[in-house]
Amino acid sequence: MKISSNLVKKLRELTGVGILDCKKALLKKNGDINKSIDYLRKKGKSKALNKTARTTLQGSIFSGTKNKFGVLLEVNCETDFVAQEENFINFGKEIVNTALKKKICDFNVLKKVFEFKRIHLVSILNENIKISRYFFLQGDFLYFYLHRTRIGVLLKSNSNDSSLIKYLAMHIVASKPLYLSPENIPQDILLRERKIQLSRSLELGKNISIAEKIVSGRMKKFIGEISLIKQKFVIDPKITVEKFLKENNIVIKNFMRFEVGEYLFSS
Repeated sequence: MKISSNLVKKLRELTGVGILDCKKALLKKNGDINKSIDYLRKKGKSKALNKTARTTLQGSIFSGTKNKFGVLLEVNCETDFVAQEENFINFGKEIVNTALKKKICDFNVLKKVFEFKRIHLVSILNENIKISRYFFLQGDFLYFYLHRTRIGVLLKSNSNDSSLIKYLAMHIVASKPLYLSPENIPQDILLRERKIQLSRSLELGKNISIAEKIVSGRMKKFIGEISLIKQKFVIDPKITVEKFLKENNIVIKNFMRFEVGEYLFSS
């Protein structure tokens, strides 16, 4: 099987592993990105999760809340120059304002509403423009936070203390949790990680009983790294997010984090 240089480059961007190792993994796994990431992790060469991958796309994150409705939006373009262009920025803001006003829940409906304007913008900017991702929340105590135009967080809680909620949003920006709590992690993600860690331990020559103990510790660490409430709180690393929430009687009901160029691959 022939592996393209673009595919090797993509795997290298996702894992930080050298070109030769990436090519070897892709050849062994018939060009499957997710399986290649798993293969490299089993070899201890990469920490990348195949739940999340990053590309080099440019663009901006837009967000807003109004009348108990909040949205998070990613619009992509080809260059950073266009991402800062006034027409592009106004396009993203218009989408958010329309979504908030009409409380649009269906992403396909939203894209259809703006398809003509998107095509018109492409003709003006001479770059491909893509409305890539959309997320919404409904209810009381919605809060959004934008880190420049590259990262956005939308969350729902039980608190109107914006200063405390801002700290939580800043933490989410910095620590990149994938799930709210361990209970929210899909079983297939846990089973895959356990399989990877067990394979690594056995390849190091550990017997099964010792390997199981090692895997148990690694799984605890893995769950702590991707679960919001189990992470060390970046504002005060001596405590976890869970402890901060309990001390301030805050409950995070849901959240989403978008970063420009970040895409979820199917498992």
